[in-house]
Amino acid sequence: MDHKAIDLYNEYIHGNMPRRDFLRRLAGVAGGAAAATALLPLLESNYAWGQQVAPDDGRLETATIEYAGAQGPVRGYLAKPAGAAGALPGVLVIHENRGLNAHIEDVARRAALAGYVALAPDGLTYAGGAPQDQEAARDLFGRSDRERITADVIAGVPYLAARTDCTGKVGTVGFCYGGGVSLQCAAREAATAAAVCFYGSALTAEEVARVRAPLMLHYAGRDERINQSIPEFRQALDAHGVAYSLHMYPGTDHGFHNDSSQARYNAEAATLAWQRTLAFFQNYL
Repeated sequence: MDHKAIDLYNEYIHGNMPRRDFLRRLAGVAGGAAAATALLPLLESNYAWGQQVAPDDGRLETATIEYAGAQGPVRGYLAKPAGAAGALPGVLVIHENRGLNAHIEDVARRAALAGYVALAPDGLTYAGGAPQDQEAARDLFGRSDRERITADVIAGVPYLAARTDCTGKVGTVGFCYGGGVSLQCAAREAATAAAVCFYGSALTAEEVARVRAPLMLHYAGRDERINQSIPEFRQALDAHGVAYSLHMYPGTDHGFHNDSSQARYNAEAATLAWQRTLAFFQNYL
């Protein structure tokens, strides 16, 4: 696939480009409407591709819960090992810029299988919840109050920490928009014990000064939009003595961990990044 098609798709899902314009430009990159139609299923998410753990997996207990957000209730998807003998650490799994969907629920189940009480909030709860249609979800997210979404998601950290089935130690992991929010958890919520960011927005120097938890940072080698902020971010982290590890995955694209998007997914990098994430949580949680 021409890498311009992937760049165009990233521009589309992270901005406000109308779908008609996206399809027209994709046809130009692909060499015609028919070729663009063939590429589209590889670019867009198909949640059936990204299901590594079945929703009814007998090893897990899952439920839809509500917790108190910034100004009202927030819905979330909870997954934990079935029949756990005692309390377990918590992991907050934070979605991309389309709210909670089947892929992020699957990531929560993966975390639960690793021995955690995993919560995936829907930051779009106050706006009626994330639509299943990807374009509708992107558009609703773009129209919604970003700060409220972020505050509602971050409120999931103290909720998890206070649960009787949680030890009180909570880590956060997020992807794209959620990667940046995972870092915000470390800066804004004292109950955050460790935070992992997959190709998310960097913190400002002022925010870095408030970080007390260790960080793990995963970046895609071809993600120019996000990677341009890394040098300044690292300078701030070093200046404030924040413990962090940074991993760059050469030849990968933004979204390389999302196995529901075949064009961007990189199995080798995704597997390694998730293994590193679980080892990080095991060490700090």
